[in-house]
Amino acid sequence: MGKRYFFGWDNIKWAIREVVSLYSDKRSLFSKKRIESSIAFLIAQWGMIYFLIERVGEMTTSEVISWSAVEFIIAGYTVNQIQKEKKNESKVKEGNDENTSSEIR
Repeated sequence: MGKRYFFGWDNIKWAIREVVSLYSDKRSLFSKKRIESSIAFLIAQWGMIYFLIERVGEMTTSEVISWSAVEFIIAGYTVNQIQKEKKNESKVKEGNDENTSSEIR
């Protein structure tokens, strides 16, 4: 029996099906909003890293500090949005649980 790799053909097909389900009416395990914000975040990171690589020799200390501050602000904002989404999802789930339990009684 051959080695089994995580990125085997079955897993690649599964990921493609999930992405297709994201943009259709089917239920998906991925969050469309989170995928799109992650793509935007990665594009912004690549742009900032490219800028840093191109200008690192001529940047002053204050520019490096400003660049770092922007990086931390973006990371903090992203984490904050994820935590808000998790809180909202748990409140909705708790509300649904309460409604279901009151209907059973």
